[in-house]
Amino acid sequence: MSEKKFGSAPAIITRRRFIRFASAGLAVPFLSNQAEAATMFMKRFLARPPKVTPFITSNDDFYIVQYSGPQTVNMKNWSLRIDGKVRKPLTLSYDDIRERPAIEQMVTLTCIDNVVAGDQMSNAVWKGISLRALLEEVEPLSSAQDLALFGDDDYSDSIPVNRGMEYDVMLAYEMNGVPLNKNHGFPLRAIVPGIYGIKNVKWLKKIELTSYDYKGYWQRKSWTDRGTIKVSSRIDDPGPYSTLADGYILRGLAFSGYNSIGLVELSFDGGEKWTPAKLEKSPSPYSWVFWHYVWKSPKSGSYQITVRATDKIGRTQSDFIARAFPDGTSGLHSVFAFVD
Repeated sequence: MSEKKFGSAPAIITRRRFIRFASAGLAVPFLSNQAEAATMFMKRFLARPPKVTPFITSNDDFYIVQYSGPQTVNMKNWSLRIDGKVRKPLTLSYDDIRERPAIEQMVTLTCIDNVVAGDQMSNAVWKGISLRALLEEVEPLSSAQDLALFGDDDYSDSIPVNRGMEYDVMLAYEMNGVPLNKNHGFPLRAIVPGIYGIKNVKWLKKIELTSYDYKGYWQRKSWTDRGTIKVSSRIDDPGPYSTLADGYILRGLAFSGYNSIGLVELSFDGGEKWTPAKLEKSPSPYSWVFWHYVWKSPKSGSYQITVRATDKIGRTQSDFIARAFPDGTSGLHSVFAFVD
């Protein structure tokens, strides 16, 4: 996982930077008022279009982060093995898995390395089998503590046995109505709502129940073992440095992991006051939630628009700016906008 810079705090165009931009060949008329010149520059050269985000991410557009590149699994030799601290070890072929009772649920996944308002977060409908049903079948011993998940790419991670026994954890073989492709874990991957993508192991081939706290690839490098997703939100519309009119509809999304979102608020004054936005209905507690806000009768001027979210169990998004290591990024997303 690489380290990335955060965005997007409003730029401040000083006189020195303004002269540098002008000397670089950007045609900006001379204005005696530096603030007016900076505003004109931002409107003309820094304005960005809004982000268009479909509620369900297409398989081609779903974010990809891989330990060692996409795997092409040899299906002639592939099987899923569940063993370790169990009474009845189990080996399943792909056909065995497809013949078992299926479950389907919508789950948003996000990378632990996703920057504030970044694009390494996507939403899909997954189909597969219940991990809980498999665990009940193999009968874990009382000493079993962790489920160590092993991928065909030699990547591994783990979740506690008691988390694997919850009804929402699944082993998925389909994504948005079609079989997983090699980028997203064909033939089988773990889907564990509420934890970062590093623990949703792809190309799954083995689950071992251990009597100790199993440390996966990133945990051995001191990254989080729990992997709990932090509450986040972003502004998709307007884009940075846009010029807005009365009645403009601001839009964006918020995500909590598996508690759903209970409140999204906007600030137009740097966080002094907060105004609730309207939440749109989501069919799943494990998916992101879209929000919108109709901005009525704003006064002319420049604004720093900031968003924050609170989930349904009361966790409010942190304004502390944290990099990904060791347990995920945090911070509030802002865009700079103008009203004429």
